[in-house]
Amino acid sequence: MIVAISNPIARAVHAASDTIPIVWIGVEPTQLGLAESLARPAGNITGVSVQVDAEIWGKRLQILKQAVPSVSKVAFPTMFMPADYIAQIRETGQPLQISLMVIQLQQSAPSEYQRVFADIAREQSDGILVSDNGDLLPFRQLIVELVEKSRLPAMYPYRDYVEVGGLMAYAVDVGELRRRMADDVHEIFGGAKAGDIPIYQPTKFQLVINLKAAKTLGLAFPPALLATADEVIE
Repeated sequence: MIVAISNPIARAVHAASDTIPIVWIGVEPTQLGLAESLARPAGNITGVSVQVDAEIWGKRLQILKQAVPSVSKVAFPTMFMPADYIAQIRETGQPLQISLMVIQLQQSAPSEYQRVFADIAREQSDGILVSDNGDLLPFRQLIVELVEKSRLPAMYPYRDYVEVGGLMAYAVDVGELRRRMADDVHEIFGGAKAGDIPIYQPTKFQLVINLKAAKTLGLAFPPALLATADEVIE
């Protein structure tokens, strides 16, 4: 069995073998040709998709707007995200009077992040929404540092960013996802076929706020927002 953390790893091992069971975590398995569907992946792969309904991005934008009411133009650096899904995310920002400036990352590399944040500065965005693509996670420290240099409030998709200094995250419960992957491994070792196990999508989310990052920005979170946080990092 192979446990594949991220899309590039999953695609590489999936191309190398169509028989060894793969338990994967990433995004867009059907778009990338890893699975036929979430309900019945078929083939030799199953696991967890961290891609959630576009409404969750609306919730993230709502929290960002609650924290900084003046936000109206939000930069959205992303990769591996279908156009129709991005259109849905744009729609979630309309009731909040937020326009989304999508910036496509060509690769996950330091030079590319430097380029993207230079674009964000030129476009004079007043907020940042970081994509949930797993390819960005290994560079979370760099991304948070670039956001800090931009002096813009940012909403992140994983608490990992907040742990290294990011402002806030409305995030999936990573512990739950790890348990689901472990359950998949257990089922396969028990005789189940990977392609018969539905790919799991998260249902639990946590709001994590970093007060130290807020102080650096000169930002005071509204008490009502702090009261709804699952965790506040001092």
